[in-house]
Amino acid sequence: MKNPITLSASALALVAASALLLSGCATTPTESAEPTSEPAESSTGRVSLTYDGGIYVLDGTSLDLVSDLPLAGFNRLNPAGDAHHVLVSTAEGFQVLDASGDTELTDLVFEAPSPGHVVRHNGKTILFSDGTGDSIIFDSDALNNEKLPKTEVVPSEEPHHGVAIELADGTLLSTLGNADGRVGVRALDPDRTETGRSEHCPSVHGEGAAKNEVAVFGCSDGVLVYDDGTFTKIAAEDAYGRTGNQYVSETSSITVGDYNSNPDSEGYLLTELLLTDTVAKTSKVIDLPEGVGYTWRDVARTADDNAVILGSDGALHLLDVKSGTLTGSIPVIDAWEGPAEWQDAHPAIIVAGSMAYVTEPAKNSIHLVDLITGDVVASAQLDETPNEIAVVSG
Repeated sequence: MKNPITLSASALALVAASALLLSGCATTPTESAEPTSEPAESSTGRVSLTYDGGIYVLDGTSLDLVSDLPLAGFNRLNPAGDAHHVLVSTAEGFQVLDASGDTELTDLVFEAPSPGHVVRHNGKTILFSDGTGDSIIFDSDALNNEKLPKTEVVPSEEPHHGVAIELADGTLLSTLGNADGRVGVRALDPDRTETGRSEHCPSVHGEGAAKNEVAVFGCSDGVLVYDDGTFTKIAAEDAYGRTGNQYVSETSSITVGDYNSNPDSEGYLLTELLLTDTVAKTSKVIDLPEGVGYTWRDVARTADDNAVILGSDGALHLLDVKSGTLTGSIPVIDAWEGPAEWQDAHPAIIVAGSMAYVTEPAKNSIHLVDLITGDVVASAQLDETPNEIAVVSG
């Protein structure tokens, strides 16, 4: 066992006491909302969900159905970076969905063969086209329903499944690779002249910007950190120690990464997490409790810079990232098994402020959970099975 996550009795008692104290002023739970063709009267934010054949848009508070938008194919969702829009990855590229107001799946498409990662940072949105290797950059707030915003397109050396992020000083960090594999990251200045690179990050995947814009990328043998113009490789504890995704808070110096130390593992459930200290340039692997697994859809950062994991036991597990200990758990859905294929619908979590949206595909449902009180304050039963999820605030 590597640094097992332990359940702090005193912390759990504190959480329970806080829940009892706060439950008296908590919002009254809303009854399950049946989808209808009538728009919701009001909302605080919107939730978009893909299903096989379309996209649901729900009111962010009541979970009432706002729109049911037909769209064939397997489509992925990402918030666009402003308060209103979601980018839908389709066969043509990134299609713009206005999830606010009356909702509209616009005809606007950022052309991108094999659309991949969407990164939002410092007022910029960066789209990565796996088919071309292009990074497509635009001001997040410039997005509207009339025409596509002005973009900057920065090509990679070769097409690959990649990702890029632009820092506040204009530095663009972009992955290196080709159809045969991915090897590292390069740094480009605002004029897009290369200022540095590291090719010591095999299978590079995912990114995240921690406090003070320290960027972290996952590798199959550790993580790669970019800090103030310098690349630092933090080697994994294991010969094979793959991190594929980073879950970050821009006000925390600790990143949370998914972690797999078994190259022969089958399926997509993971039982380990990686905590990276971007100041000390160290990392440690921690094990989840017995019987608790997760996928890349099941980890989120919370408003207090900690993390929450939606476990395969159906509970939300609250993680103190500094100590690596669990401070409590909230039962929400039934126990579930990992997907046979990564595209298959399985539970996911999105955190917005102190609230968490949790999907339950096995029951065609979604739940809204107050992370402070532990209450499930709203649930909705859907006609179709939810898969991808994205939340916007407008």
